[in-house]
Amino acid sequence: MEKMRLQKYIALCGVASRRKAEELIDAGRVKVDGTVVTTQGVVINPSNKVEVDNRVISPEKRKLYVMLNKPAGYVSTVKDQFGRPTVLDLLKGIEERLYPIGRLDYETEGLLLLTNDGDLANKLSHPSHNIQKEYLVEIKGPMSQDIYEIFSKGISISGKMTKPAKVEHVGTVNHVTTCRVLLSEGRNRQIRRTFEKVDRTIVSLKRVAVGELVIGEMKVGKWRELNSKEVKYLLNVT
Repeated sequence: MEKMRLQKYIALCGVASRRKAEELIDAGRVKVDGTVVTTQGVVINPSNKVEVDNRVISPEKRKLYVMLNKPAGYVSTVKDQFGRPTVLDLLKGIEERLYPIGRLDYETEGLLLLTNDGDLANKLSHPSHNIQKEYLVEIKGPMSQDIYEIFSKGISISGKMTKPAKVEHVGTVNHVTTCRVLLSEGRNRQIRRTFEKVDRTIVSLKRVAVGELVIGEMKVGKWRELNSKEVKYLLNVT
């Protein structure tokens, strides 16, 4: 192993993405040769012993890419401070330490990608990569013009406007409307907040596609490894 920055090494070990690795360093959860490191940009070499939460880490031998059909009632994190089940609880039989690429909120179902490839996770999580995500949403009540308008204009989240998004009417049964939402970003609870602005209650929310990757007929709670074509697609996303 050549010399590299500490946060990159943590990502290479499959502990967290580079961005999350920086947060671990800031929180004082990382040691190098027994000394807590809280400064970003520290360079380490192969002889250094690195620990995260007092556990020695080492680079993953195999890069793994997984698609999960996340159920509602699971958090998209490695650990949860409130003791709620995490998506990692669903990945039985996997020895590698995986972590999610992006998040789906607690109530949301659907396609979630997980990997131990820190460079890919960092790339796909960066705002500059506008990979399109598709959701199926069920709401109470009918579609209306203001729904189309608010998605096309965006809303303010934490003082920053969301990018324009597209919403399409799929059908309405028993006063419940199904629509398709296409986003090029994934801000915190963005779809839920947008529908709240037009007084619509979400009955269910499911992500069905990330770029060219589609959940298809995979059952809720199940997972599979991505095939070589799917991995190549993700690695070449710009």
